[in-house]
Amino acid sequence: MTTATRQESIQSKLVHALAPVHLDVENESRMHSVPAGSETHFKVLVVSEAFRGLSAVDRHRRVNDIVRDEFRSGLHALTIRALTPDEWERQGGADFRSPACLGGSKAEPEPGKKSS
Repeated sequence: MTTATRQESIQSKLVHALAPVHLDVENESRMHSVPAGSETHFKVLVVSEAFRGLSAVDRHRRVNDIVRDEFRSGLHALTIRALTPDEWERQGGADFRSPACLGGSKAEPEPGKKSS
């Protein structure tokens, strides 16, 4: 029996629920203060007709609802870009970058604090 990675699980759930015309799921855990090999921080770009008529907030809610069990089992953060095919085409597949991590580093003391 093969165990799916969290990335594979997120992809599978989004494909099943949204039938996307474009989907990118990227593990960005390496950019955060977590152990090597973690699957805690992801970026999702999903293009689907299912978003037609929905506000940006409702699109994000829908994606979060689809991956709710992932949050319950260790997913910490999900950066989402959810577009209709028309929006995706108009934007020409524009680059999608996650915001910088503001969680700090385990290796460096917090600003204003001395290391022990």
